[in-house]
Amino acid sequence: MTADRSPAEPAAGHRLPEPDADALAHSQHLAAHISEQITAHGPLPFDRFMDLALYAPGLGYYSAGARKFGASGDFITAPELGPAFAHALGHCLQQTMAAIADWHLLEVGGGSGVLAADLLTALAARNVLPARYLILEVSADLRQRQRQTLSERCPELIDRVHWLDAPPQQPWQGALIANEVVDALPATRFQLDEDGVFEETVTIDPDRPDRFVRGRRPAAEGLAAMIQDRLGPLLADLPRPYASELHGQLDPWLAGLTQGLQRGLALFIDYGYPRSEYYLPERRDGTLVCHYRHRAHDDPLILSGLQDITAFVDFTALAEAGERAGLDLAGYTSQVQFLLGNDIEGYLASLDALSFAQRLAAVHPVKALMLPGQMGERFQVMAFSRGLETAATGFDHDLRHRL
Repeated sequence: MTADRSPAEPAAGHRLPEPDADALAHSQHLAAHISEQITAHGPLPFDRFMDLALYAPGLGYYSAGARKFGASGDFITAPELGPAFAHALGHCLQQTMAAIADWHLLEVGGGSGVLAADLLTALAARNVLPARYLILEVSADLRQRQRQTLSERCPELIDRVHWLDAPPQQPWQGALIANEVVDALPATRFQLDEDGVFEETVTIDPDRPDRFVRGRRPAAEGLAAMIQDRLGPLLADLPRPYASELHGQLDPWLAGLTQGLQRGLALFIDYGYPRSEYYLPERRDGTLVCHYRHRAHDDPLILSGLQDITAFVDFTALAEAGERAGLDLAGYTSQVQFLLGNDIEGYLASLDALSFAQRLAAVHPVKALMLPGQMGERFQVMAFSRGLETAATGFDHDLRHRL
């Protein structure tokens, strides 16, 4: 697959909105930076291209200041739909953190700050506030937006919030929440055909130096071994050609993230599948998806720095990485079952005091969180624990057998 347009230019077939002049200039700046890397080092592995597109300092999608979350951004996450999601998380944490004194809460990737504000408010109402609310956030612009959101929504609680550049190194106890984080980790793209196993790369179009194109090269021994290890017997049933993704850095990332957690709970919420469903024969081009102005499409080589690039999560790989990091797999279920097991009925009952119009407006987002055709089944929740005696709530409908 090749691109026949500028790295900053939407394809007509995608029917994407045109970026304004400032956004286009920013995108061209990042594209030039990526091109310099290709010129200096040769074709980039796709995961390296994705890393630069999302996280290049001051230029990448998550490092720069463009609005990403909510109606005015590129996509809407569960916390942006209202306080119902935070209400359920608060219920889960109330049960599991009751026995831990002076517990800390670590949110990985704070987004707009809405989850932090709503969750702190929910925990305050339950009288189980953490001693510190830590936000691991690499973007200075997002940190500023998070501070603003917290100052507006819960100014009396903002003193508990602290921002981190890296995971805590010192031992700590408490809970970790990563909502829609794993899908944004740089993903390796691989291809299978009759000639062997290949790694997908990104390079510059030799006929048009302002455009990126995809390429490939034989997979290095380590990558080929990882593909064999991850897919195992599934490989024999896959058609040729076949392309997909894997998160090759999942193990060190998760180990580093949780190394300081001595006792507590870690919750990962994301869209994805267990491995047997991730690598289905009919999913011949993988799970990669891009988001720009609430349009989803499949071309990561355009709109550099202006669009999100994600790959669905292989929850079997996440479970394996957690266990190798010394964590206990405590539960795996769909988002709708997690919400049902964490007092979503109580949240809905709290809306009875509202007017009909207010109640209708509040109930609609909850449907988006729970309906199978929306977030309810497409999003999954995985829990890990370490040294925790209390079981996490919301996992009665446990799907660990599917892993």
